[in-house]
Amino acid sequence: MAGAASEALRVKYTALCIAAIVLVVGLPLWWKTTETYRASLPYSQISKLDTLQLHLTLSVDVVFAKGCLTGEQQRRLPATQSREKEVTLNSKTSFLRRYEFKYRGATAQEEVALGTHNLPETDEELHWLNKASVGSLFVYIIPEASSLLAQGVSGYIGKHRAAVLKAAWDQGLRTEDILTVLLGKVEQIVQAMAFTDDTISTALSDRVPIGLFNKDAFADNRRAFKSNLGYEITFSLLNPDPKYHDLHWNIEAAVDNYIQPFLDKLAFVANFSVDSQILYYVILGVTPRYEKSTSSYTLKVNSLPHVINPLEARLGSGAASLYPVLNFLLYVPEHSHSPLYLQNMDGSRVTTNAFHSPRWGGIMVYNVDNRDEGYRTFPLHVDIDMVPVMEVFLTQLRLLFGISKVSMPEDVHLASPGTEGLTDWELDRLLWTRTVENIATVSGTLTSLAQLLDQIGNIVINDNVASEVYHAVDSVQAAMLELEAGRLESAFRASKDAITSSEKAFFDPSLLHLLYFPDDQKFAIYIPLFLPMAVPILLSLIKIAKEQKQRTKEPTKND
Repeated sequence: MAGAASEALRVKYTALCIAAIVLVVGLPLWWKTTETYRASLPYSQISKLDTLQLHLTLSVDVVFAKGCLTGEQQRRLPATQSREKEVTLNSKTSFLRRYEFKYRGATAQEEVALGTHNLPETDEELHWLNKASVGSLFVYIIPEASSLLAQGVSGYIGKHRAAVLKAAWDQGLRTEDILTVLLGKVEQIVQAMAFTDDTISTALSDRVPIGLFNKDAFADNRRAFKSNLGYEITFSLLNPDPKYHDLHWNIEAAVDNYIQPFLDKLAFVANFSVDSQILYYVILGVTPRYEKSTSSYTLKVNSLPHVINPLEARLGSGAASLYPVLNFLLYVPEHSHSPLYLQNMDGSRVTTNAFHSPRWGGIMVYNVDNRDEGYRTFPLHVDIDMVPVMEVFLTQLRLLFGISKVSMPEDVHLASPGTEGLTDWELDRLLWTRTVENIATVSGTLTSLAQLLDQIGNIVINDNVASEVYHAVDSVQAAMLELEAGRLESAFRASKDAITSSEKAFFDPSLLHLLYFPDDQKFAIYIPLFLPMAVPILLSLIKIAKEQKQRTKEPTKND
């Protein structure tokens, strides 16, 4: 009996020790070694980004030339004045637009520059004198009697970041009344050179309903490519009839002279690569209509969208590209459909004989002179005049980047961008919208990522992903602070960093490893492992519990 009791006690202690080891050591060790690693993320900061409240500050120096104000008026001139307006797009999206005007008199050097009779020279002189930073503007007020602006011209916007306005007010007015009259015109100039409520609203279009936008601003936004870290530009010469046309184009020199200066100025915005190709036996895919009165062929603009898909299959661009591809096609009609003209819906010819497709590119039809063909030998050698071609492509390129022509009163003249194809203030205008667009994109990306990781606990969050998320949050917050301070260049750089980090985090391959590993598969793997071991331990514990319960009842029975 004593041996049996001792053996029973040994079995009991053995079962208890095994159960204790399994519970204290085995289960925690298994749990730790099989858990999904999830680095911590700044969820609270990301949730704050879901409600986007931007503050945009623009610094404007208003400089009065000699003769604009009397001594008394100049003494009463305030040093600074601000105008702000809050625009609420929805419950989670709003922005505060703030113009900070700084008033002062012109320096001696500025007076000399404003005293010339050549506006482009004055613009260059003022640019070198002030070296206005990205995102800041100078508005010079000159006397009405000044000969710098021609008669009937009240204002001039230069190539850089300066504008000239004529003082058109009664000299007897008080300073406060003069500023009231002046600020309306200055704001009009500032909105043309920087941003308007509509342009910022359309930059936030992904966060608000479509119906809240200005129609023209929304059309410009939908035409332009979305903000990206890089773009690929492809120029293609389409020769559907090489038996009749031997085409030659000096695309390298044309790109260097017309496109590259424009891209160099935009190098701060994104990376660009340019290539070219010649494709043979490529047709438009639509049949033009012959007009007997003009002995020519025409294509209506409403049929042009059907042209793109057949052509895109032959272009071969974008198949392995990491960045959006901008396609510019020069099409020389086949001999049997020449000359070919594009026609508006009202029957008039398109002056450029070209059209562009939003967020895709543009196509230009180039007609070859086939007169006196009976006296010529074929294929006809054709040297394409690249000047009109590149002028059209540069215009289309500006539109595809959202650089549209601003509308101003007839008495306000705009300087030509020149060989660069882009003025400094047009670059600033683009940077304002792209910075806001980047911030909105990062906000949406991080919010979506946080919701995804919160809902699906199987996704691994490694340290690299967490690091990119933290960097994206810090960068987007820095961009918003820089915008509020009026430092556009640093705000745009920070927004680019935020875009890069947020996309790296969102598209990290490690996030997909355990994404489709449901719980039923876990049970299928772990039950065969744990069930054979758990059943004997559990039965032993139940038996020990019953024996202990029976032993506690025995003294009661003896009494």
